[in-house]
Parts: sequence; C-alpha cells; structure tokens
Amino acid sequence: MMTNYYLKTRVYELFPSKTMKAVLDRNCDYRRYCWNQALALWNDLYFAHQIYDKIRYTTFTPKENKKTHQIKIIKKDVHLNPSPSWRLVRDKLVEDKEDWQFNYSAHLLQLAVQDLGKAWNNFFDKAQPDWGKPRFKSKREVRQGFKSDQAKVINGELVLEKPKGLKQYWEAIGLSEKPLDYPTGVMSIYRESGRYFVSIPYKIPKNEFKAKASTGRVTGVDLNVGHFNYIAGDERILPQKLEYTYEKIKHYQRLLARKRKVNGRKESTKSNNYLKTRTKLQVAYKRATNIQNDLLQKFTAKLTNDYDAIVVENLDVKKMMMSHVASKGMHRSMFGKFRQIIAYKCKWYGRELIIANSLYPSTQRCAVCGTVKKGEDKITLKGNKKHGTKHNEFICYNSKCPNYNQKVDRDENAMLNLTMLVEHPELNKAL
Repeated sequence: MMTNYYLKTRVYELFPSKTMKAVLDRNCDYRRYCWNQALALWNDLYFAHQIYDKIRYTTFTPKENKKTHQIKIIKKDVHLNPSPSWRLVRDKLVEDKEDWQFNYSAHLLQLAVQDLGKAWNNFFDKAQPDWGKPRFKSKREVRQGFKSDQAKVINGELVLEKPKGLKQYWEAIGLSEKPLDYPTGVMSIYRESGRYFVSIPYKIPKNEFKAKASTGRVTGVDLNVGHFNYIAGDERILPQKLEYTYEKIKHYQRLLARKRKVNGRKESTKSNNYLKTRTKLQVAYKRATNIQNDLLQKFTAKLTNDYDAIVVENLDVKKMMMSHVASKGMHRSMFGKFRQIIAYKCKWYGRELIIANSLYPSTQRCAVCGTVKKGEDKITLKGNKKHGTKHNEFICYNSKCPNYNQKVDRDENAMLNLTMLVEHPELNKAL
C-alpha cells in the first residue's frame, strides 16, 4: 500500500523515576509472558489442526462494494480445529485472562501476538530463508522490551498508556534529546544493560524529503573486509578503536567461561564477580554496535551528498559467511546493514542506486580493456597460483591493454568496474 510519508526512526535514552522503572520492568515481563503463552497456544492449535480437522458449517455473508455498490456473497468455512492465526490466538488468550492481567494494558498482549503472527509468516515465506522458527523468550536475555501503540510524546516527554482502573502514581518519562514534531507509529521500549531506550518511528511527509542538488558525479562501492572502496578513496569500517573493543569482548568472554566452573564443577552464575563481568561484556558489545552504526551512517550520508548514482555489489552474505577464511571479518564489516542504509537514503534524497548483478565479474574484469580472467588466470582470496600474484594484486595479461603486465590494486579495479555500470548498464550481467 502506497503512503504519503516515510518512516524515520530515532532512538532516545529514557530517564524514568524509580516508580516508572518498575512500570517499565513489569511491562517487559508481561510482554515476554504474552509471547510465550501465545507461542505455546499456537503450537497446540497447529498440532490439533494437523491431527484432525473437518468443516463444521459454512456461512454466506453479503458484502457491498463501496465503489460499485455491488453485492458480493462471501463464503466462509468454519472448521472444528482451524489453522492458527494471530487473531484466533489473541481471542483465546483474551477469553482466558487471569484477574491480575487486567492491571496491564490490553494493547501489550495484542501487539505481542501480532508480532508472533508476523514471525510465523516470515518463517514460512520462501523469499526470506534467513528467518528461523519463533522461539520462547527467556528472562535471561540481555535485551528485554515491549511495544506500545498508545504511548505519546507530550511536551518533550514520553507518556505511557495507563491501564484503566489502576490507581498507581503515573508520570511522564524524560528523553535524552528533544523529539521531532511529527506523528508517530508503534514505539518500541526496551531495557539493555540497566539502561532504558525508546525507538520512535516518525511519519514524515514525502514532500519534506527534498532531492539533493545534482553533483554530476557517480561512484561504485566495492565492499571488502575492513574497508569499502569508492571513487574518492576508501573508508575504514574496522578502525583501531573498534578492534580494541573486540579485544575487550574476547577478554571478557574468556573470563566468563572460567567463572562458570568452580573446582571443576558447574556452579551458579549469580555470583557478584560473574554479574560484573557480564555487565562489562554487555557494555563492550553496545560500544561496538554504536561505533559500527556511526561509521555506516556517516559514510552513507557522504555518498548520498556527493554522488548522483551509486553502484553496490549484490553479495550473498549468507554463503560467504560459511567460508572460514574471513567469516568473522565479513560479519564485523556489516555488508548487509550497509546496503539497507544506503537503499533507504537513496530513496529519501532522490539518488539512483544500482545493484550489480551477482554474476558480474567486477573482480576478474580489467577496468581498462574489459578482458575477463577465466580458468587458471582467475584471482582468488589467496591470489593466483599460476602467476604467483597476491590476493590484492590485479595484473592484466592482454598484450593490447595499456596496463599490460602492470600491478593494479584489485579493490580499486573492482570499484572502477562497478562505476562503469552507470554509463554502460548493458554490462550488468554475467560476462
């Protein structure tokens, strides 16, 4: 469905009082309870539907088309053990509500069941093979949260929905920054490492996203482990401060592994030293995520500001991660997130984004003469064994090429091949 607005999400840190902290924690626990109850019921309904089902009766309901005013009869079969859906699960959970559940907002349960339905749809969608089967949520998970479609931003503060009949003291929650003045969607509130955050999606009209001025420049972006190459140079995605943070993560993980055993026996992981180390590990992970997100946001903003057309590779990251050569580096370079961010920013600011064919030989093709390496001349991650070249060297063996027998940087050559697709889209195929 086409809309006249774009969703732009902002994340703010929350500064709740002691009373509202307890409210947020209770809502997180209740959301997890609703999810687990809904998932257990969903599994039971699906199991019953698979064992035995029959049509009890059929209903015929007339429905008028609002445009043509024609009456259409809708046929619906009522099953003995129907296939589960989020509405069916929600209705059954509402019927079986306990008395204590009425102290919570009814929207918490509904949004939890809706998200469970989306998770099942993604699991059965063949176009999204990476989605796993929905799992039960644990209270030991680092990140706990809930969603609210009734929360509002009033006078720069977050105001949660207060359940009817609840006589508890209620107050607004302060935000770390001044919020935007636009309509909002469903907010996600979560707790991580003892801190509270809210993710607010703003509905910003499309006419406020003005296309950026044309620069007349184009570029290709060659994605590599640790750095991205583009026409003006390269951008480091794994700077020294990020590598240092990963070393801290590695150190804390080793400490936690040792603290799980005392005198050769598995002991409780509730000791003070264990909890302190686990908190340090969570802080290190959060720092690494913030550094990566900051680098990608700044780099994609620079690309959309300086270039009219941007060409990126269509990499199968999942298959590449199965290789043990550089799978950890690929994961930390965040190829998938880069493509996601550059896609919506190009859409916002009227830039052209070209996705290179997955079979386009950007690495094997000479950017000067167009010769494509084949057979034993191909470059691999270990270089070329026949010619004794390194993995970062590209040498064209076409005697008519101006770069004949000259060493060229492999990543720069691939970037030039990608840039060429802007003026020559006919090359965007397997050559």
